[in-house]
Amino acid sequence: MKKALVLGSEGNIGVPLVKYLRSKGYEVYESDARPGWRPNYLMADINSPVDLLPAFDWGPDVVFLLSAMVSRVTCEQAGSLAIATNLGGLNNVLQLCKRAKVMTVFFSTSEVYGPECDPMDESISNPKPNNRYGLSKFLGEQLVEYEVRSHGLRAVSLRPFMMYDEDEDLGDHRSAMIRFAQNLALGKPIEVHRGSMRGWFHVTDAVRAIEAAAHVKNYSVINIGNPEIVPIEEMAEMIRTELGADRSLITIKDLPSRMTLIKRPTLDRQRDLLGVVPKVSLREGIGLVCRNITRRMGLKELSSAP
Repeated sequence: MKKALVLGSEGNIGVPLVKYLRSKGYEVYESDARPGWRPNYLMADINSPVDLLPAFDWGPDVVFLLSAMVSRVTCEQAGSLAIATNLGGLNNVLQLCKRAKVMTVFFSTSEVYGPECDPMDESISNPKPNNRYGLSKFLGEQLVEYEVRSHGLRAVSLRPFMMYDEDEDLGDHRSAMIRFAQNLALGKPIEVHRGSMRGWFHVTDAVRAIEAAAHVKNYSVINIGNPEIVPIEEMAEMIRTELGADRSLITIKDLPSRMTLIKRPTLDRQRDLLGVVPKVSLREGIGLVCRNITRRMGLKELSSAP
């Protein structure tokens, strides 16, 4: 049985990843900065590496490094904490991984590319992040690659594109799909960015890709996402129709600063190195999100809208 350490186990990716790893026969040790008590769970912050020692003493075969400061807005507001965590905290974990001679799967972000890369190709793009979150993750990738090149660390860096889960936390800090569904279900207005396009990667496909990264032999940077790229306006209309919401709730606005208009990844490495082709279509995923959010908020059953 393989032993997996998941750092950031309480987050929107960590929770389903832990569940998936156990379904695949892994023995899993969880760690997060959130307080908690249960078997094989350790409360620890990657900024305080001594507290992580029991998790590494457990002897993992692979470490999934999800812990980070995330989101454009949060990392601009708390810039010092973002850099300290996403670089200093990352370095702490890499030193422990190196000492333990353990495979490391580093969770980066598609925000590393910035607005000038189309398509977003791991092998030919020249990333120029336009926000502190993307910058900190891009520098983190360089740190991972340095440890691979100079000290023999075994690792892979993943760049996820628009991952979502119908069970994830709700709130204004979440992705467009979750915010749109929550607000439209409540009869609240939404703002849609004119000309913006994305591909949406359901969590059941995402966890397959993340686990598969643990088996990659040589260091690589790998985009993970769904090739079905659609305008955000079209995605919002699909949600509106699914929920039976009024068309007047949708307002079209120009893209704010520090955002990227179009995210179009190349996914050859996801297919060839990870062996993963997404199974959940956008329409299927939107149906899952809308039904689950309606249920969670105690609203009436969905109805069709003209």
